[in-house]
Amino acid sequence: MAAEAPKKNHPALRKPELARAELLDKGARARFDEELEAVLRRKPLSEARLAGALRALAPFSPEIRSSLVRATQELVKRGATNRELYAAAIRELSESQDKRVIPLLKTALSAEDAGGSATLSAACFSDDPQLTPQLAKLAATRHSLTSFCAETARVVRKESNGALLERLAPMIKEAHRITMCVDIFVPLVRTPRAPKEIGRALFVLREAERHLGRWLVLAEVAQRGGDPTPLEEAKRKSLTGPESARAAWALVAWALASGTDRDGVAPNTGAGGAGVPPPDTRPTIELVARLSDRPSANRDMTFLFRMASARVKSARPMMEAMTKALPLADENAVRAALYLARDHGRDDLRPQLEIAARQSKKEELRGFALAALKDLGAEPSGAAHEASSSETREGHESAVREIATELLGSKNLGNVAWAALVLRAQKARDPRPVLTERAVRFIQWGWLE
Repeated sequence: MAAEAPKKNHPALRKPELARAELLDKGARARFDEELEAVLRRKPLSEARLAGALRALAPFSPEIRSSLVRATQELVKRGATNRELYAAAIRELSESQDKRVIPLLKTALSAEDAGGSATLSAACFSDDPQLTPQLAKLAATRHSLTSFCAETARVVRKESNGALLERLAPMIKEAHRITMCVDIFVPLVRTPRAPKEIGRALFVLREAERHLGRWLVLAEVAQRGGDPTPLEEAKRKSLTGPESARAAWALVAWALASGTDRDGVAPNTGAGGAGVPPPDTRPTIELVARLSDRPSANRDMTFLFRMASARVKSARPMMEAMTKALPLADENAVRAALYLARDHGRDDLRPQLEIAARQSKKEELRGFALAALKDLGAEPSGAAHEASSSETREGHESAVREIATELLGSKNLGNVAWAALVLRAQKARDPRPVLTERAVRFIQWGWLE
């Protein structure tokens, strides 16, 4: 079944929901302002972590967005568009449709390197016509990477029919394809912004792509534009490809057919809608790593937790293995414990999450575990709804609030960011999860796409 192009009034196509009033703790905002000022004076090794935390917090704080505007103005003035802080800030301001970003984009695009791939990625999320002449000029340059990224922005902004993009696609070498996947297409996967005109060029790139995780990113962007061919190809390869590859392609086909996003949630913009049954394939570390958009050597478990969030039962054995050793020792074990306790009756892992949040030997794991504890909620997975008393819920929320308040003073910036997000969610009575894939990538790993 072909993917339907999202309608103009689809909720996901509206301007992002941004906090107009401050929802973050005042102390946390002051801490991040201090860190931001220090980073502008001298570039530290931890810049990516700070930039990622600011990217995760900015949607909930007008003050942090204003701080990002000032930081971006300073970096553009210096010509420092290769900085991690710049990459995070320019993307976040553009994705949030902040009008103050337009003059900054114009200045950055006029630089010799067009501001780098982060600037061209940010241009994809702005519909301001002031950028049109510069993007058209950059699309005509002889530098294939710059030309392709600029033309991608033009297609996404509906200023081009995609014909030039299709002609440029065969010229893209593997190193540039890797860069574009991370810097241009992963951000587009998070939105239904891609138009159908992008599909032909992405077909060419997929034909040359050997890494299955990057293939999936290209396929998801094309599918969001209404292209049915990625799902058809994945289904075919899951049945007729080499035996060793069929399991991986079956999971790719499930991801495309189910319409789930990277957090396992079905936004109703995919090919098959919610409720598509997953294959019986049991994931392994090697298989899951191949399905990540990161290099396979990173052993990134993103796809496993995508399955877990979508409540795919075959993900359970691998998560059970991750939580075998106690106390919970790393991020994968914490996430596995969250899903096992929530969906598979492992209530014995609830206290383990609290222990990790209160006293983990890895300081950077405490805020992560706190977010998991908040998302788990108070009600045991095997209990009836009526059996969950208000006293139990209040006790759980009180414990979460106590740990979060303590972590606001942590030396670790990631802990401060997670604590601020948890307290914001409690204050706003927001039932949505805190430990989203987007937040994990930004805060915990410093991946700024």
